[in-house]
Amino acid sequence: MSGMRSYGDPCGVARGLDVIGERWALLVVRDLLLGPRRFNDLLGGLPGVSPNVLSQRLRQLTEHGVVHRRDLGPPTRVHLYELTEWGRALEPILLQFGRWGSQSPQSPEGALGIDSLLLSIKAAFDPARAAALRGVYEFHVDADTYLAEVADGAVQIRRGTAPEPDAALTTDIDTLRAVCGHQITMAAALASGALRLTGDEPAQRRLTDLLLAPFTPTPRPATP
Repeated sequence: MSGMRSYGDPCGVARGLDVIGERWALLVVRDLLLGPRRFNDLLGGLPGVSPNVLSQRLRQLTEHGVVHRRDLGPPTRVHLYELTEWGRALEPILLQFGRWGSQSPQSPEGALGIDSLLLSIKAAFDPARAAALRGVYEFHVDADTYLAEVADGAVQIRRGTAPEPDAALTTDIDTLRAVCGHQITMAAALASGALRLTGDEPAQRRLTDLLLAPFTPTPRPATP
């Protein structure tokens, strides 16, 4: 398959790495977890990858049954890439891997993309808070819209809209990063007009809690 190398090891770990172990492959899967994307969207969300390498990874993932290419046909002639059912089964693995990786002492330069920010919400979501945060929320970030639904003890996030969300947030990625990174407060972002919230006040508070909880620093135990 496209000249891919194999470990030649029947162990499930090795067989999994045969499929997703190439550089950029897991990040392609990460950027498809919230829904289908066009090639240029994937390219823009993966700084450092070349078009040729991305094409190769998508081809390999498609051949292995992890990714499916859907052609919308005329007049758009747009190709969308989406995860197959088997590919979507990687989500809990990637979320757990993200939790593990976030504890790394190395902190490379670069900014989190919107998908990574929203996946951080899923990774850090506490089911014990599900009842208090229950609702449907929209995030309008630059030209993209994401839908978060808290129900049945879990949060589901995907690209898309809802007919009547309980609350919605509208901002740009730089402001969202600054708020999540505690560089500015939500109140300051609202006052400046860089961020807007709609919906009734209780729903706005739930949306804010859902957004900020994963990025609230955990207090370190006091040193004796």
